[in-house]
This record gives sequence, structure tokens and C-alpha cells, in this order.
Amino acid sequence: MTAQDLLQKLFRGGNDYRLTRFVILRLLGFVYAVAFLVAAQQLVPLVGEHGLTPARNFLVAIESQLGSRGAGAMQMPTLFWFGISDQALSISAWIGFALSLVVLSGYANALILAVLWIIYMSLVHVGQIWYGYGWETQLLETGFLSIFLCPLLDLRPFPKRPPPLLVIWLFRWLGFRIMIGAGLIKLRGDACWRDLTCLYYHYETQPIPNAISRYLHFAPHWFHKFGTAWNHFIELVVPSFSFGPRHVRHIAGLLLVSFQVVLIVSGNLSFLNYVTIIPFLAC
Repeated sequence: MTAQDLLQKLFRGGNDYRLTRFVILRLLGFVYAVAFLVAAQQLVPLVGEHGLTPARNFLVAIESQLGSRGAGAMQMPTLFWFGISDQALSISAWIGFALSLVVLSGYANALILAVLWIIYMSLVHVGQIWYGYGWETQLLETGFLSIFLCPLLDLRPFPKRPPPLLVIWLFRWLGFRIMIGAGLIKLRGDACWRDLTCLYYHYETQPIPNAISRYLHFAPHWFHKFGTAWNHFIELVVPSFSFGPRHVRHIAGLLLVSFQVVLIVSGNLSFLNYVTIIPFLAC
């Protein structure tokens, strides 16, 4: 196979991934909808004109530090350089929410996904510490890749043009990086991950434990040790199989998705686990 043949295959795509694209975009629409709904409720109290950390002051400080609005826009791109107000923040969030519902309902193209990405990036970049969590940038990267899954204008749930295989592989690469990074940072961060005791405390100290967390916290120590070892296996070993043959990828994808489902059931990490499932669907 020549280099030209390889490039044509990667960009031409294949029929097998049309259903994959459909499922990825529906889940992305759901995550976007949650994210924009949260923004619509919280942005003004957090970064509005009378909020805890006003976004207008933040943009003025960036402009002052870098010397010009243009330099600030290059460093921190956001639509709100053209003007920011409480009304603009709210309208942007509600427009994003409405477009998210369109995607969730089965209709998406590259233009809609690009608008969603631009609006959410604009919100994140003025969100300051409130939008400093990893799942915000992860949603932006996932949303950016999704733009290239779709035709430019065709809104149909199953358009004729299949998704480019290159984008499918980039989703697998995204999932690999997320999991390997999560596994390595645990091993480097605390000895309890190396001696398999971290789950002794995890369910109690995690953000916003749910009703099931209490029962898991009081599980036997052997259960916690097994859970920690299983975590390392899923995060450090399984992701490599995302690039293997089809059946191997399917098994890896099933393990990776089921791991995120367990995290959803046992705790509350906002939409992190939902957005993390998206790249695994490309397995």
C-alpha cells in the first residue's frame, strides 16, 4: 500500500463506523447539554458583573498584562472579547444548550458542532478557576474531534459519507492518553496506589459521595485491594489494546466503558465519566 492509498483510506472512512458516529454524537450532545445547562445556571453568579470573579475584570487584566486586546485574544480566545455582560453569558449558554439538544435528538453536522465548540471554549476561557477542572478541557478536545466526524452541512442521523478513519483513530488515541495519564498520575501521586490501599479511603473522601459510596466504603479490605489492582489494570494495560485487531478492540472498549459505569455508580465526578466514555466508543 502506497502512502497515497493509506491517506485515502484514512480520510475516506468505512461503513462500519456510521453507527459508531451516531452513538458518539448522541452521547456528546448529552454531555454538552449538561455542561451548558450548568453554565446557564451558574455563570452569572460566578463570573457575571457582580459575580465572585467577574469575567470582565479578568479580560481587562489579560489585556493590560499583554498590552492589547488582540494579544489577549490570541492567548485566551473567547467570543467575549467582542463584549461581555450577564445577558451575553446567559444567552451564550442557552444557545449552546439548545444546539446540544439538536445533536442529542439525532441531527448534527460539522457547522453545529463547531458552533458548540466555539461557544463552550469561550465560556471555559472566561470561567477562570471555576472551569479549571480536567473534564472541561477534555470536553473541548472531544468536541473538537467530533467536528470532523460529520459532513459539513448534512444533518441526517446517518449521512451517506462515512466518518474518516483518521478521526476514529484520533478518538482511540484520546482515550489512550486519558487512561494512561490517569493511571500514571495515581502511581506518582501517593504511595497508597502502589500498596493497593487507596480505596480504603476513596469512597469517603471523593467529591460528593452518593448513597452507594457508604456501602462500598465499608467493604472488606480484600475487596478494596482488588479494586485498586483492577483500576491499575484498566488504566495502564487495557488502553494499549484500543489499537489492536477488531475483536481485541471491542473487548478493550467494553472493559473501559464498564469501568466508567462503575465510577458513575459509586460516586459523583460531574460529567467526567460520561465524556470519558465517548472516545472508547471508537474501539
